Amino acid sequence: MNIGTSYKRHGIEGDYDAIVIGSGIGGLVSAALLANHADQKVLVLERHYTAGGYTHTFKRKGFEWDVGVHYIGDVMHPKNELRKVFDDVSDGKLQWADMGDVYDTIVIGGDRYDLVKGRENLRKQLKSYFPGEEDAIDAYIQLVRETVFAGRFYFMEKALPPLLGKLAGPLLRRKVMKVAEKTTGEVLAGLTSNTRLQAVLAGQYGDYGLPPKDASFFIHAMVAKHYFEGGAYPVGGSEQMAATILPVIERKGGKVLTNAPVAEIIMKGNRAVGVRLEDGKEAFAKTIISDAGIRNTYGKLLPEATRKKHGFAKKLDNVPPSVAHISLYIGLNTTSEKLGLSKNNRWVYPGEDHNASVDNYLADPDNNPLPVAYLSFPSAKDPSFQTRFPGKGTVEVVGLAPYEWFAQWEGTRWKKRGDDYEAFKAKLTKRLLEPLLDEYPQIESHIEHMELSTPLSTKTFCNFDKGEIYGLEHTPKRFKQDWLRPQTPIKGLYLTGADICSCGVGGAVFGGVLQVSAQLKRNLLGPIAKRAKEHYRPFDPSVFEAPDVQDTKPASVAV
Repeated sequence: MNIGTSYKRHGIEGDYDAIVIGSGIGGLVSAALLANHADQKVLVLERHYTAGGYTHTFKRKGFEWDVGVHYIGDVMHPKNELRKVFDDVSDGKLQWADMGDVYDTIVIGGDRYDLVKGRENLRKQLKSYFPGEEDAIDAYIQLVRETVFAGRFYFMEKALPPLLGKLAGPLLRRKVMKVAEKTTGEVLAGLTSNTRLQAVLAGQYGDYGLPPKDASFFIHAMVAKHYFEGGAYPVGGSEQMAATILPVIERKGGKVLTNAPVAEIIMKGNRAVGVRLEDGKEAFAKTIISDAGIRNTYGKLLPEATRKKHGFAKKLDNVPPSVAHISLYIGLNTTSEKLGLSKNNRWVYPGEDHNASVDNYLADPDNNPLPVAYLSFPSAKDPSFQTRFPGKGTVEVVGLAPYEWFAQWEGTRWKKRGDDYEAFKAKLTKRLLEPLLDEYPQIESHIEHMELSTPLSTKTFCNFDKGEIYGLEHTPKRFKQDWLRPQTPIKGLYLTGADICSCGVGGAVFGGVLQVSAQLKRNLLGPIAKRAKEHYRPFDPSVFEAPDVQDTKPASVAV
């Protein structure tokens, strides 16, 4: 199912209150909130042939895979803030399936550690694995909670008017910055000397892309707390996020146009007044909102004179792009249930020193094991999958792969990158299969289809220069950049999405909340909660009806 209306077929018609560049979840949330809470008519322009950014799916030969949404936390209870936003922007149409008691399993050198739903359950489980470390585990869980709570004030400041934010910012940010300035490794080492416990607690580092020695503890705490009450998966696949938000935007006369790449933001003095598409077509609105990522927005989309005037190049030097990845998409000729594939993810590590594993692999990938392999089973998580793809199953294996490994093929076309590129992909495919088959040997004889995506795929379809998947690196330095906020020094131009908040779907969603709150100059959490309460409906699997999802376009990020 392609989401959005093709610009090539329909063009741009009429006037709009706001234009959003990019249809990632942050951009869609911004557009829907403006429709619901400001009665605005919003135009969303997407360069890809389908809307949704990293939340979209692709289909191939009777299979379907997500490309960036493997699980979501904080959506199973109506009082969760993230659930409230989704219920608001989708009119309660977006439904969630619980992943069960175990959401992640950390595998270290063959030893398995389950991360279980419920904070107290998790506390008890960790203590059973690590007797004698009870005080450290208690201190860790308490510190995660305190850090996330303090972080609310850090993000609150971003929605304030710039002058007020400048005055209040140091006070609002002070408490969380005490831990944000420390790495995950530093904090964990201060809590316990048990290196295996440290490794297990940091076992979800792939969710933010940096090993413990590099990642801010702030991002680690946000990710860990996000899943304390378990994980969930969107019913009907991750494309249902965009599919259920789109009608809300359209209801107020808005539109989401695909195949509509924006080349430049049009300026009049120091005000953004419109956008120019790559074909030369121009569109104008009072407000321009960019969900293209801050490096694209400040580094490419603005005229050179504007970039120089505001010193954006120097600022961007302080926020390098995040990690790139490879992903192996596997289609099975039987069901997840028959193969015993569970809903929970597995993080497979060769040993407990995550830092050394990454460093060794990057220095000599041929003679060192993969530092991490993430195993996910979309067909097991989605209760609608068998209705839509009967008798089939799907697997995804994600691993680390720097963009530099693929730089020699820059400028080549998708599916036409040459035999040497295909040979390299085959080599990487074999490497990703090894940890999967070690954990699930029963899969091997049931593989019907495989294909690998690389950082070049991400660059081609998501327009990120280095194939980054988490926007900006989440280092301590990143959280010191007080200019990463929805307001910009350019009148009429706002930023939305993960780069002004944090990585992941949740971060991008709240990037949208911050952006619209800043634009409308009011706290939207109250109005969002009111609409969410009106539209909330729990998912009942016994009366499930599969969404009407049809197999149409080719893969979006697979090469």
